[in-house]
Amino acid sequence: MSDEGKVSGAASGDDKSWKLLEKTLLASVHEQRSSRRWGIFFKLLTFVYLFGALALFMPGLDLKKSAAAGSEHTALIEVKGMIMADENASADNVVGSLRAAFEDEKTKGVVLRINSPGGSPVQSGYIYDEIKRLRGEHPDVKVYAVITDLGASGAYYIASAADQIYADKASLVGSIGVTAATFGFVGVMEKVGVDRRVYTSGAHKAFLDPFQPQKAEETQFWQGVLETTHKQFIDSVKKGRGDRLKSAEHPELFSGLIWSGEQALGLGLVDALGSASYVAREVIGAKEIVDYTRQDNPLDRFAKKLGTSVAERMSIWMGFQGPSLR
Repeated sequence: MSDEGKVSGAASGDDKSWKLLEKTLLASVHEQRSSRRWGIFFKLLTFVYLFGALALFMPGLDLKKSAAAGSEHTALIEVKGMIMADENASADNVVGSLRAAFEDEKTKGVVLRINSPGGSPVQSGYIYDEIKRLRGEHPDVKVYAVITDLGASGAYYIASAADQIYADKASLVGSIGVTAATFGFVGVMEKVGVDRRVYTSGAHKAFLDPFQPQKAEETQFWQGVLETTHKQFIDSVKKGRGDRLKSAEHPELFSGLIWSGEQALGLGLVDALGSASYVAREVIGAKEIVDYTRQDNPLDRFAKKLGTSVAERMSIWMGFQGPSLR
């Protein structure tokens, strides 16, 4: 082959190499652009998802409330589940809901729709006191407690602050008592040969320790604490219900027993049978119902759970449960 042919062949080979390199670079650029587009798409999708979730769980966002803005309505507040500091039925949430309902000039009456086994006597007491205070400040706005499935113990404590209490004939109502529970592991420790070593700076500092034998004087003391809390509960219920409560003829009302709604009506624990919609329509006279219930969003509740002390969780795991209205 001539030198000219060799040069021509080499040039042709170089052209092919450059074209192949050019195609490879273009393919790489195309792939990067495509990857960037998909990255932007997924970022936008994630943003939309998070924004939607945030909007859904924002405590201040109340679509039901805005729907009835400007018209007279019945304010509805749910008291559902355990009445505890870190639950939806906490005093902070229920009291905040009550204040918002009373502050609205279009609120004609307030319905507390209750479905709860009770809970903390402190949280229940806070809510009870706030209902009494708001009723005094706004005498024209009545509060009606409506018990659905269950209105027991601390939940009934709250209900007794209302102007009237309604229930279904099959609702469970009452349980006016106080309970505290724990376990005793002394026998188990003796069987497995484990010694309990507790160091305290007070003679009775560890009197609720389930790994130590009970002492008669400490048991008597703890019973006194429960009796005091029970008396506070009874006094509040009597103050709220007044002469409607047939406690003179039925002292068992304060024994911790629970009754059906139909039985509770005869005992003066409730005033009538009816649902929340019935009360709104027939008693308050404002069939438009606006939900003022304030709840912790799931992110807040998760954060609170993480912030709970290890000691508290350990006490629950070991079986101790403080005074509870349930």
